[in-house]
Amino acid sequence: MVIHKYKPTSPGRRGTTTIKNPILHKGGPEKSLLVTLRRASGRNNRGRITSRRRGGGHKRQYRLIDFRRRYDDVPAVVASVEYDPYRTANVALLHYENGRKSYILAPKGLVAGDRVVSGEQCEPTVGNCMPLSSIPLGMDLHCVELVPGEGGKLARSAGATLRLGARDGTSATVIMPSGETRRLHVDCRATIGRVGNLDHSLVKIGKAGRNRWKGRRPKVRGSAMYPAAHPLGGGEGRASPGRQPVSPWGKLAKGGKTRNPRKTSNRLIIRGRKKK
Repeated sequence: MVIHKYKPTSPGRRGTTTIKNPILHKGGPEKSLLVTLRRASGRNNRGRITSRRRGGGHKRQYRLIDFRRRYDDVPAVVASVEYDPYRTANVALLHYENGRKSYILAPKGLVAGDRVVSGEQCEPTVGNCMPLSSIPLGMDLHCVELVPGEGGKLARSAGATLRLGARDGTSATVIMPSGETRRLHVDCRATIGRVGNLDHSLVKIGKAGRNRWKGRRPKVRGSAMYPAAHPLGGGEGRASPGRQPVSPWGKLAKGGKTRNPRKTSNRLIIRGRKKK
């Protein structure tokens, strides 16, 4: 992968970068694995905006990803590595020997023509899916299940990886990218390797219109609004807000906790991601 810079022929081109990946498939996706999702544009079932700054964007189709990998001991060949508009990672199209096709997240190093397989007895090589009980300690993993049979939930974005730290009876310990240590059941499945497209975080948008292609509308600072539109608005020149950052409705906007304390999976956290 190469970060491509454009010539500064216009203010929008100046500073814009993209990723040039020669292994990406040039043709279209597998039509049998495509689904068209309804666009809500930030609106609820009553048509009212509940999530601001969403709407528009380019048309796109969702690729059905096989997060469970339940075709055990059936070898598959990687037909192509493709771009996915709904996620930061690329996806790989698998052709199984039994005639089935499916998409999986493309790990780093996986190219067209490689062979992958899932199951307890397969080799721990890149792209293979195995339960944590069969994976050697210290290996990099991605697309890890939280509950056996539920499908991969952890480490699914570009460049993400977990590390298998230890095993004790029916539980295994994995180390998250944030430093959080979590306990999982050994029957949970994981895919060997690291999610590909590592340079995704290095791409510079370059212009506001590129965010509009993604369906992200402009964001205006509260301090730039007039007083009736936002609690931080008004004043002559660049006035200090005189209070903590808040939403247009007066709710504190920064420093709040984002994790749901009622989640049952929280009891499996051995060490939190925040250092005390």
